[in-house]
Amino acid sequence: MMQPDRVKTLIADGLPCETLRVEGDGRHFEALIVSARFAGQSRVRRQQTVNALLRPYFDSGELHALSMKTLTPEEWSALRG
Repeated sequence: MMQPDRVKTLIADGLPCETLRVEGDGRHFEALIVSARFAGQSRVRRQQTVNALLRPYFDSGELHALSMKTLTPEEWSALRG
C-alpha cells in the first residue's frame, strides 16, 4: 500500500512544484499541485503530465486513484485571495 508521502515524493521528483499536498488512505489520493510548468497548459494536459509521472505505479496497481487540482502559482495566489 502506497503512502501519501511516497506519492508526494514521486510527483516532486518529476515536477518542480511551488506547493504540493497529497492526502490519501493508501489507495485513493487527492493532490494539490502548484507548478509554473502548468502555465499555458489545459487542465487535461496538466493532469496528463502528472499521470505520466505515476504511470508505472498505476500500471502495477500500487496506486489506484488520484484526484488532483493542478494550478499555476498565479492561479493558486488568486484562489487564496
